[in-house]
Parts: sequence; structure tokens; C-alpha cells
Amino acid sequence: MLALGVIPLLDAGGPWLPGSRGGGSHSAEADDAMAGRPLVRYPEKTDLILLTSRPPQLETPKPYFDRAITPNEAFFVRYHLIPIPTRVDLATWRLRVGGVVDKPLALSMGDLETGFERVSVVAVNQCSGNGRSRFVPRVFGGQWGDGAMGNAEWTGVRLRDLLHAAGMRPGALEVTFKGLDEPAAPSIPDFVKSLTVSRILDDPDILVAYEMNGQPLPMLNGFPARLVVPGWYSTYWVKNLTEITALDHAFDGFWMKTAYRIPDNSCGCVEPGGKPAHTVPINRMNVKSVIASPADGTQVRAGDATVLKGVAFDGGYGITEVLVSSDGAAWQSARLGRDLGRYSFREWSYELKVKQPGALRVMVRAVNRVGESQPAEPLWNPSGYLRNVVDHIDLQVM
Repeated sequence: MLALGVIPLLDAGGPWLPGSRGGGSHSAEADDAMAGRPLVRYPEKTDLILLTSRPPQLETPKPYFDRAITPNEAFFVRYHLIPIPTRVDLATWRLRVGGVVDKPLALSMGDLETGFERVSVVAVNQCSGNGRSRFVPRVFGGQWGDGAMGNAEWTGVRLRDLLHAAGMRPGALEVTFKGLDEPAAPSIPDFVKSLTVSRILDDPDILVAYEMNGQPLPMLNGFPARLVVPGWYSTYWVKNLTEITALDHAFDGFWMKTAYRIPDNSCGCVEPGGKPAHTVPINRMNVKSVIASPADGTQVRAGDATVLKGVAFDGGYGITEVLVSSDGAAWQSARLGRDLGRYSFREWSYELKVKQPGALRVMVRAVNRVGESQPAEPLWNPSGYLRNVVDHIDLQVM
């Protein structure tokens, strides 16, 4: 079994890319952001859209978002440092829990699986920069299309249970998380993230997960264990987890103090091209919906029914309505799929009937339980985060 052995991923000479699949994601001709990007296949993965190979940044093609659960092999990949971990021997791997604790732990996979309550949560994992390639004016960073996200059932142990077992002391304020990836040079900051103790203790759904959709985590998605922070952007979801450290002071590492920050206002935005006066660490995801099918630029026949499909989600309130418009004025309710939990993708579908030939723009927006929805015009910030503008496709009605 995968979880019981040594997991090879990449050869020492570089990434294993046995097949570049050519011209990018589906409908690349109709999507300038995706045009020319090859499809590649890494170990344990199907064809994904290549952004970079060092470190691997692999995007999920949009057709996979017509369903609530993203298959493990199609789940996006995002690393910050090179080299990345390429194999883990579970015989020697340990998850260390230390810092301001009375009983430091060095936990094997067997300890995690048998020594703590096994729990699961269905939750979206989304990169903060999902959709960055569509920012105008352009911003620096990975130029993701719409596929830097996925939804899975994550299974493991509650983070707060691990801290309790280690005897975390009352004076602890924050907890840091470090994976097996290492910076290539001393000048490059190690990828370490933090959460406040109050955030952890208040949320039983924050997990150290060792399974994804009922299987051991793929290596590129965090094997053998990763942090799962439902409702928050994936910068906090540290992969290939190896160290959990309780601190009695605020953590000021680069990836918290300098990187992954947004304007300190209600929209997390500034005027295009501007700079925020103050920033805060990014955290909860906003409301978002996507149209997965048909693809942008599809030809449909006047008078026929065209079924639209996609998903919607938010940061944990839960989606209550998805609305579709073909004229920008009247909005009709789509049919919602099964509710898999407040952190999950919610499937939606809508049967569109068009009578007149010509160009047609179809839009979708979602609404959550507290009335939050998506903006009609894109918001902007200099890091290219939080994009959740109303999604649309253009159809050609024949």
C-alpha cells in the first residue's frame, strides 16, 4: 500500500514529464490566460496544466469542476521552494510536536492512525492567487487561471488533540507548521506558517490529514500528512508536514509578516495599480462560483437546451443559492446538488434555452448563508489575491 512504503516521485535530474500534451487546457484558443500552456503528467497525477516545473505548479483543468469532489489525480499542485520532497520512508518519518509543551511528541503514522480519534471533513483547498492571470493591470506571481483549487474529503486527527496530547502550556499564543521542503540557499526563507492558539482550539475541523478521498495523500499533495484549515486559503495548508511548534509569542516569519498579505479593509482591495496603506495576513476565502461546462466559446443550437454545470463555495458559511443570467439583468436560480458540508464545493446545474442566434454571454454568481455574493466588477490588489468576480462564458448560438 502507498501509505506503508517509500514513495518515489521525481528523479534526481528533474521532474518526470513523460508526455507534454500540447496546447494547454480545454478551450485554450478561447482563453488567452491558458493559451500555449502544455498539459503534463507527473507521478500519481493525470494531465494537468503546467505553470512551472521548478517548483511544480500544476493547475486543474476547468472541466473537473462540474463535480463536488475533485479526484486526487486531478488535484492542483503548488510548492514554493525547491528542491521539494520526492520520497518519504514511513519507517523513519515522524511528526514532531514541540515548543512550549510539557510532553514533546515524535509521532509515527501508526501513532496518528491508532492513537487519536479519526475524523473527516470535506473542504475546498484553494490557492490565494487563483485567477491571478486575469488581473488588470497584471501583477507578479504565478499566473493561475481558474484551476488552483480542489475539493476533497480529508481524514486525519484534530490538530487540537495533538496539542493537548503534547501538553501545550497555557502561555502558548501561536503554533507554527513546517514541512519537508527546504530552501535551496540560506538567503531564501523557509516556508513556515502559523495559526493562533485561539483559532486552533475553537475549530475542531482543523486537521492533520493523512488521507484524501479515502486514499493516502498523493506525494505532491502532502504525503504523508498535511495541515487542513477549512475555509482558509491554502497558504496555511502546509504539506509534507514534519514539525508543529507551540510558541509563547507572535510569529513573525517571512510567509506571515511579509508574504500572503492583503489590504486591511473590507474588500481586501485597492484602486488598480495602487498600494495599500496597511495589510493583514490573508485568511478566510470569499464567495466564488465557476462555470465548468460547456467550455467558453462553445457553439450551441438555437432552440436546444444547453445544460450548464459548475461548483460554488465560500469560506465556511455555506452556499444557499446559485444564480444564472443570460442578459445581465434577470437572474434565475440554478439547481443545487447535495450539500457535503459548509466548507465543500456545492454542485449546481441549470438548463438554458436560447431562442435567437448570435453571441451570448452567460454569467453565474453564488450567495452564502450570510448574504455574501460576488462582485460584478473584479476587485484588485497588488498580490493578485481574492479574485471572485462573477464568472462567465461566451456561447455562439447557431
